[in-house]
Amino acid sequence: MPDTPISRFAVPSLDTLPQDIRDRILAVQEKSGFVPNVFLTLAHRPDEFRAFFAYNDALMEKDGGLSKAEREMIVVATSSANQCLYCVVAHGAILRIRAKNPQIADQIANNYRKADITPRQKAMLDFALKVCREAHLTSERDFTELRGHGFSDDDIWDIAAITAFFGLSNRIASVAEMRPNDEFYLLGRVPRT
Repeated sequence: MPDTPISRFAVPSLDTLPQDIRDRILAVQEKSGFVPNVFLTLAHRPDEFRAFFAYNDALMEKDGGLSKAEREMIVVATSSANQCLYCVVAHGAILRIRAKNPQIADQIANNYRKADITPRQKAMLDFALKVCREAHLTSERDFTELRGHGFSDDDIWDIAAITAFFGLSNRIASVAEMRPNDEFYLLGRVPRT
């Protein structure tokens, strides 16, 4: 559906954007072969674009106790709970690539408890979904459970922060009716040519 808009809000043209934002978008395009619609949708508010992607990068690109694939698992599971089509599709593609597993994103989006993941990862997603749905009910028992699976306090912070940040992202994407790029649907499912 090429005539379907990517957002209900105005999407600026690349040549009207501040240079730093244009450079970031072009770098993503160079790496992936297309511009993910989230970049174009958020670009109409440059200060928020910068803040959003700075926090995204701080959470998703760092080294630590969670692998990059596990970080994407959190995004896919909680975005599914929040019914965010854009994030499930886009981050599902990233998860398939980072996990090198063409089935994992579909399994996690549909029912992570039945997915082919480790008990440690299921505990991580149990906590993420609790933060997503009932953060006010988290307790020391949750921390004890996660520590029993080898998670540090920094890891637990990361699980909660990723969940919270993508809760914001899910809501903006849903309100904006952000459309996933068609390219995401096949990424990580078929070999790249």
